[in-house]
Amino acid sequence: MFYMTTITIPKSEYLKLMHQAKAYQKIAENFASQIIEKPLVSVIENFRSTEKYKEEFLFDLEDGLKDLRKSKLWKSR
Repeated sequence: MFYMTTITIPKSEYLKLMHQAKAYQKIAENFASQIIEKPLVSVIENFRSTEKYKEEFLFDLEDGLKDLRKSKLWKSR
């Protein structure tokens, strides 16, 4: 298969994509700093108390939050 290594787009499209990428990064940083600051047990228990989520989901959520705490994003704060 042939894969292109360069793609040409209009400058306005590039600027739009860069703006969106920066906005996404800010959202991710905000999420990490506000929600994950709480002890994981507290976060999981809050979800569990709604009785809307299956235990499998809660298990995956806890694993994901643990992984996030280990990530470069979390450590760079």
